[in-house]
Amino acid sequence: MRDFTSLTDQEILALAISLEEEHGRIYADYAHGLAETFPASAQVFRDMAEEENEHRRWLIELHRRRWGEHIPLIRRQDVKGFVKHDPIWMGPHLDLEKVRVQAETIEYETRRFYQKALERTSDAATRKLLGDLIAAEDKHVSLAQALGEKHLTEGAKNEEDEAAHRMFVLQVVQPGLAGLMDGSVSTLAPLFAAAFATHNNHDTFLVGLAASVGAGISMGMAEAMSDDGSLTGRGSPWLRGGITGLMTAVGGLGHTVPYLLSDFKMATTLAVIIVFIELWAIAWIRARYMDTKFMRAAFEVVVGGLIVFAAGILIGSA
Repeated sequence: MRDFTSLTDQEILALAISLEEEHGRIYADYAHGLAETFPASAQVFRDMAEEENEHRRWLIELHRRRWGEHIPLIRRQDVKGFVKHDPIWMGPHLDLEKVRVQAETIEYETRRFYQKALERTSDAATRKLLGDLIAAEDKHVSLAQALGEKHLTEGAKNEEDEAAHRMFVLQVVQPGLAGLMDGSVSTLAPLFAAAFATHNNHDTFLVGLAASVGAGISMGMAEAMSDDGSLTGRGSPWLRGGITGLMTAVGGLGHTVPYLLSDFKMATTLAVIIVFIELWAIAWIRARYMDTKFMRAAFEVVVGGLIVFAAGILIGSA
């Protein structure tokens, strides 16, 4: 995977062409999925899809003038810094609010990409085209916001600014949740395996402490190195890494701390109760911030956690 700063002017233009083509197809799928329930909104996305196709033609023409007919194949997944978008457009009946939020995110991200590209090039024709594309992306963000003003309830209209909320989710909630999930689940097996193998609270506490701290360091570094935040607006990679690492350690330490007690049965009972609290908290956070239905989130998290929990007990009791 390439860093954005390592791309040449030709590769940046090729990536822009790929993005415009992808977005045009996404908006066309939005339009298809919304046509039956929200025909006016579907038409908005048809128009946006056509504009994206027009932008792609502009970019191809510029590439043809500067570098010829061959366009290098480079996509968003080949470059660090892009958010992975859930393919909600694949459903036959779309939720307009989810579509609106995703469209805003795509356009916001694309606008940042063009701004960064503008900083990297000195060619006058390229700079002019990038400036026109930035203005076009602003227009698309406004269209997506207008959809929300037209179709959302009064209560939803009075919520905090959507863009700020989205950045909070990307910069804080998402890395924190990833860490909490990993710390809470991945440390279950070694902790309870040690507990049931040794029935020694001190040794079990040391195993849980080591697993929690080790997982926190590993997850924190992985998050920090995965995305420098330059294109996505997700903020400082080291801040996100710190949040992820801290929440990973907290997730593991929650059910480790009870083993500071001297009574094995009491410590284990308390640790099991804390495990259930952690898993339900993760399910609630996913439902609250990640557009996942609570019962689905609870099923996925709790069942997965219980399987790891049972594996730890079985291994420790063997």
